Amino acid sequence: MYKNKKIAVVIRAFNEEKFISSVVNSIPDFVDRIYVVNDASTDRTFEILSSQCQRENRLSIITNKIRMGAGAAGITGLKQALQEDADIIAMIDGDGQMTPSILYRFLDPLVSGKGDYTKGNRFSQREHWKEMPVWRAFGNILLTKLTRLASGYWHISDPQNGYIAVCKETLIKIDLDKINKGYAFENDMLVKLNVVGAKVLDIPHPAVYRGQHSKIIYPSFMLKTSWLLLKDFAWRINIQYLQKRKAKLKKQVNRH
Repeated sequence: MYKNKKIAVVIRAFNEEKFISSVVNSIPDFVDRIYVVNDASTDRTFEILSSQCQRENRLSIITNKIRMGAGAAGITGLKQALQEDADIIAMIDGDGQMTPSILYRFLDPLVSGKGDYTKGNRFSQREHWKEMPVWRAFGNILLTKLTRLASGYWHISDPQNGYIAVCKETLIKIDLDKINKGYAFENDMLVKLNVVGAKVLDIPHPAVYRGQHSKIIYPSFMLKTSWLLLKDFAWRINIQYLQKRKAKLKKQVNRH
């Protein structure tokens, strides 16, 4: 428990044999449940996790027989945590780029009621992102602008950041099956969060690179995500403004 809240951590993993053990071992003691979603890894990820289960009784392994995608893996873990009645659910990746020791920074605003959803931001300070590859930094900046427009959260940065935490009360308002199943999961989630009125906060943290190679093919990812965000923008405007205006006009007509 963390300040009387049941905490769950979802870890997405695809071929993370080099890092998954250290990531699981570094999850803070106050976390109640750890769900690792093994997205059809072809290396020793599952074998390593199975061995860890013998020593870590908080750990639960969920294995996809075929690769479903980063978003789908996250959704699977979030659903399992909801089913087991976690109060707050955090999510990180199994590649060692997200430091579990700073998890409390993501939890405190949720516990205090200052936010409903927290997400990492590696761009708040130059020393946090200066080691980020140039192409990745450029893509992130471009998609930040598009995600701000699509979601209506003009204060957020680094929307691709997969280090997140969310309150149960907020998560149950969202149809998880309709969130993007690929690498645009985080961007799409922000749009859906605004529609349900969630308060989103950025949590500054440094980028961590230990020789990992991104599994994202950035040119195609940027094109696909840009198109998704344009559709998201139209969807949000329709839900938040056009449909509400239509309902208001209908109510006025009915009064007369």
